[in-house]
Amino acid sequence: MNMLLASANKKKILEITPFLPGHTLQVPGEAGIFWQSPEENGHTFLDNAIIKAESLFALSGGIPVLADDSGLCIDALDGRPGIKSARYGSKPGCTPLSDYERNQLILEEMQGKENRSCRFVCALVLIIDTYRRYYIQETCEGVLLESLRGSGGFGYDPLFYIPELAKTMAELTPEEKNKVSHRGRALSKLMRLLK
Repeated sequence: MNMLLASANKKKILEITPFLPGHTLQVPGEAGIFWQSPEENGHTFLDNAIIKAESLFALSGGIPVLADDSGLCIDALDGRPGIKSARYGSKPGCTPLSDYERNQLILEEMQGKENRSCRFVCALVLIIDTYRRYYIQETCEGVLLESLRGSGGFGYDPLFYIPELAKTMAELTPEEKNKVSHRGRALSKLMRLLK
């Protein structure tokens, strides 16, 4: 099946592609579709994934659309950065913070906090046609470190420690990450549903 990914994030495509053997995944621009990510004004990860999927599907000419919304939820910060993970700490109209700057902001906000439990959340939406839609949400539980560790992955991966593996998400091989990550779990479930 040919699918469009409601994203321009090339790192996300690299992470998703191994889960889609026999399927072709493209960003809208590669398919000749001009699409700008809509305002993500939902209240949940699933709301935002639906907003992205529906906006691209309206332009896709019937090509199925896959969208995800994901982020980090930290218990000691009342679930922040949550659905604003990608934009966290950025001021409207200004250049968004880099991954490194966002991680430093989180470390500052977490200073002196004992509860370091957190989770990555991924909501996936696949729209195949007007009547067939799949909605999936998965999590990966972890602990927020007090410093960055590892050079792989992106976003908050260097702060997210998985006790069972004794590694941060940024220290995992791509194969390890695909097995345990929030996105990996959601994509595995989606592919089982599509068989």
